Amino acid sequence: MGKRFHRVVAIDGPAASGKSSVARELARRLHFAYVNSGAIYRVITWHILQKGIDPGDSDRVAQTVESARISCRLQNNESRILIDDVDPAEYLRDDRVNENVSRVSSLPRVRAIVVQKLRGYAHHQDLVMEGRDIGSVVFPDTPYKFYVDASPDVRSRRRAAQGQRDEIAVRDQADSSRRVSPLVVAKDAHVIDTSHLTIEGVVSEIIAQLKRMGLRI
Repeated sequence: MGKRFHRVVAIDGPAASGKSSVARELARRLHFAYVNSGAIYRVITWHILQKGIDPGDSDRVAQTVESARISCRLQNNESRILIDDVDPAEYLRDDRVNENVSRVSSLPRVRAIVVQKLRGYAHHQDLVMEGRDIGSVVFPDTPYKFYVDASPDVRSRRRAAQGQRDEIAVRDQADSSRRVSPLVVAKDAHVIDTSHLTIEGVVSEIIAQLKRMGLRI
């Protein structure tokens, strides 16, 4: 992949599996930077909607993303994303973004651009990065891969508690069936069911596994 990467802990999993909370706390414990890969897809989706572009128009979406200035930086050990010099962080959980992010993120050209942006973070700092294809596509060579999951009922309750209205089953189908970089369990990932575990419990389990793998903590 060219330039040497820093260490990356990949945390993959479906929506509302707890991966964001786990990844953020793990990064804090390890003193690594935390990157939510889904945020960049949400930024792009917001940008497309702001421009009045149909998310289903793959050619126009691809052209718009290719011409956009997407700046991915680390600030206070977390990622910050600007698109055409705008930071839309406060709008990334809007209903319209929730409803369209799966369609936008399924486009091959969008994913190719995002993968390169995500890899760029690792040129600067050790990372805990969470998403749906971090261990399988973005950083397939990292030895530190984890897949966190929970039962559909638990995930639905978590989503509702977050005030989100997107359907878990619909999102799972979209993420796992897309043609490019579908949600999969990387063959060498350690799978953790978070249904009945606290965030601290999951993080402790991951840290114990990282120590066994020889990561200096």
